[in-house]
Amino acid sequence: MTLHPNGVHHLALSTRDIKKQIEFFTDVLGAELKALYWMHGVENTFHGFVELNGSSYVAFVQHPENSDRYELGVTHAGSGAGPVPAGTMQHVAFSVDSLEELYEMRDRIRSRGVVVLGPMDHGLCHSIYFAGPEGLSLEVATGSNIDARAWIDPEVQALAGISDEEVANYVTPADYKRPAKPVPQPANDPTKPHMAYSPERYEAILRTPDERFLHSVSNEPPVRV
Repeated sequence: MTLHPNGVHHLALSTRDIKKQIEFFTDVLGAELKALYWMHGVENTFHGFVELNGSSYVAFVQHPENSDRYELGVTHAGSGAGPVPAGTMQHVAFSVDSLEELYEMRDRIRSRGVVVLGPMDHGLCHSIYFAGPEGLSLEVATGSNIDARAWIDPEVQALAGISDEEVANYVTPADYKRPAKPVPQPANDPTKPHMAYSPERYEAILRTPDERFLHSVSNEPPVRV
């Protein structure tokens, strides 16, 4: 099996009201609060985690300079079909195990006064759609084992500029075997994705040994148990 991430550990959402987000995700969706603490290495910033399952969480980041600006098509999509700038989250879909659980989740959300659309049968999954605090566009879905042979549309493939050879590579990505020695940090290449740091800070990051990062923040929980 090709090496790849095996799921989403956490999805981090920006907020100006972490209490409102925690209350929505715990009461409306039933997720359990697992962590609420000062974000490591970020001054005056709260970090919170609610659990979806034992290895998957939704996280919240309340930074003192987070904006409260809300503009459809610019900052938020507003629905699962709305436009939003490239590289931002259009919507997020959470998973349940069965159609029966999807109906149960629909009714739980509605019982808290939140409008829910669906379920809708997309063929590859069934989905319900609703809104969350601060303009979030949310979905809960059930269905898995998508058959690429049936769901890669040749017309859309061509319009996206993807060749048959590229599709074959995307469907079966190249395997990777870690070499005996760690791979060194690559040189600064402006054509590659970059985190937003000043040029001087970025060059310093590239020179910093991995071991320094491993021990660069506290790994102790804020409360002793």
